[in-house]
Amino acid sequence: MEDWENGGFGLYFHWPFCQSKCPYCDFNSHVSGSVEQEAWGEAFLSEIDRVSAETSGRLVQSIYFGGGTPSLMEPALVGKILDRVRLRWSLSNDVEITLEANPTSVEIDKFRDFRAMGVNRVSLGVQSLRDDDLRRLGRLHSVEEAKRAIDVAQSVFDRTSFDLIYARQDQSIADWEAELAEALTIANGHLSLYQLTIEQGTAFGDRYNAGKLRGLPNEDLGADMYFLTQEMTNAAGYPAYEVSNHAQSGLESHHNQIYWRYGDYAGIGPGAHARLTINGQKFAIDTPLAPGKWLNQVNETGNGENTRQALSATDQAIEYLMMGLRIDDGVTLSRIPSLVNDVFNNKINYLIDDGVVDLKDGRLVVTPDGRPLINAIVKELLP
Repeated sequence: MEDWENGGFGLYFHWPFCQSKCPYCDFNSHVSGSVEQEAWGEAFLSEIDRVSAETSGRLVQSIYFGGGTPSLMEPALVGKILDRVRLRWSLSNDVEITLEANPTSVEIDKFRDFRAMGVNRVSLGVQSLRDDDLRRLGRLHSVEEAKRAIDVAQSVFDRTSFDLIYARQDQSIADWEAELAEALTIANGHLSLYQLTIEQGTAFGDRYNAGKLRGLPNEDLGADMYFLTQEMTNAAGYPAYEVSNHAQSGLESHHNQIYWRYGDYAGIGPGAHARLTINGQKFAIDTPLAPGKWLNQVNETGNGENTRQALSATDQAIEYLMMGLRIDDGVTLSRIPSLVNDVFNNKINYLIDDGVVDLKDGRLVVTPDGRPLINAIVKELLP
C-alpha cells in the first residue's frame, strides 16, 4: 500500500472564467466576453488521456469542477469530460461529482441538465443572505435568487452545499447570529463558513492598503464570531469536520478530504495543482495560470503542466501535517517519521499542555480551542 492510498484519488478540473471578478477573490479567475467551449473541451479531454496513462488502474473517488465559475460551462461539455473520465478510469460506486455554481438565474436553469450529465453534488457560492452585503461583495445575485437556487439544487442533486462569508464590513455578532440561524434552517447537510480574509492582489486588498476598506471587525470580534459559529453549528448537528467546513454525519465533502488526508489528485486546467505518486515518487505539479497560455500549450505540446517537482519524504510529511491538522481526524504520526524526533515530541507536549492539541491512538489532533490558532500551531511544529 502506497501512502497516497490513505487519502484516496480524485480529479480536479479548473474552469477559469467568471462573469465578474469579486473584490475579495484571489482564485485564478478571469472575466471573458466569449469562450470557445469546444476548444476548451478538446484540451480537457487531451489532458485526461495524458494523466490517465500515468495513473492507470486507479479508482476515482471524487471529481470536482471548480473555478472560476464552472456552472458557466455547457452541460454537454461537462458530460463529455465525465464520459472520458469513465473511459480512462474506474469510478467508485459512491463517486462524488461536484460542480461549483453561482446562484444566478442563468445557472439555476442548467441544474437539471448538469444532473443528467452525471453531476451529483453542487456547491453554491451564496456568500451572504443579505442584499446589501451581496452588493458590497461584488456578487451578481440577490438573496431571492440565492434561496431559489438552494431550493432548486436540493430538489435536483443528491447532495448540496453552500458557502457564506462572515466577519464582513459593519457586521455585528447579532447580525451574524441571525444570518447563520437562517442558513441552518435551509441547509441540507453541508455548509462552508469562511471568515473574510483580505488577500493581497485583490480589489479588497488594494482598498485595505489605501485605508478605504472600513468597518472590518477587530480581532476580538472576529474570534467571537468564530466561536459563535462553532456553538450554533454543533447545536444544529453540523459540527466542523474541518476549520471552515460543517456537515451532518456522512455528508462531508469526499473531495476535500482527499486533500486534507494527503491522497493523490490530478489537477487539469489553468492554475490547477496536483499531487501525484508515480512509480513510488510523489510529485507536486502545477499548470500555467493564464488561460490562453494553458490552452495553447496543450494544443501545441500535448502537455498542460508548468512544473513537476519531486517531493522528499520530509516535504511530504510537512504537507501532510499542514493539511491533516485542519480536520478533526488529525494526522497519523506513523505517516510522518521524518519529522518525529525528540524536538518534535517536545513541541507536541508543550502544545498539549497549552490545550491546543491532543494525542489519540497515534494521531495528533487539534482541539476545539486550538482551531482558531491552526496556522500558529502548524508553524510551531514545522522544522
